[in-house]
Amino acid sequence: MPAPLRKKTATVKLREDGTLRLAVVADTHSRPHAAIDALLAEIAPDAILHAGDIGDEEVIAGLAATAPVHLVRGNIDTRATHPDVMTIDLVGADRKLRIFMTHIAVNGPRLRADVARMARAEQAALVVCGHSHVPFIGRDRELAVFNPGSIGPRRFALPIVFGLITVAPDGVSLAHIDCETGQRWLPP
Repeated sequence: MPAPLRKKTATVKLREDGTLRLAVVADTHSRPHAAIDALLAEIAPDAILHAGDIGDEEVIAGLAATAPVHLVRGNIDTRATHPDVMTIDLVGADRKLRIFMTHIAVNGPRLRADVARMARAEQAALVVCGHSHVPFIGRDRELAVFNPGSIGPRRFALPIVFGLITVAPDGVSLAHIDCETGQRWLPP
């Protein structure tokens, strides 16, 4: 019988003007890209989400120097006591967005059925995940899905990127930022 999932909830408040900026990272594997601290400082996120496979806990301390970090453990974080899943509420005066974050959530471009069930049970609109190192923005099973890619050591020919969630009064946007250029990354 599998161990029960460790769960946690968090709240991040929108700014007075109804905006918010979240940096989203994953799969640091103890060695985040050398430019990440400068890139995050330039973006000045309100918080950072780490979707697992942290590796050395010093990674979290480094990220926390820029903004508060909300995280889940990944499959390499076997000794970590971090939650397996996290529900994050982005709240403002008259709006709320709920994010469901876990490390492994997709098979290719498809959201796993068990993750979709958990996200819907939490009334989430967006699933954030890591694991594959493949940057992805899509929709499946009536949920938005966002994999920020990896800021750790390069795997195959995949880019080294992280995600950006921008909340504005008129909506939410998702994007990827290339660690090597500092520019927005789009799939080839």
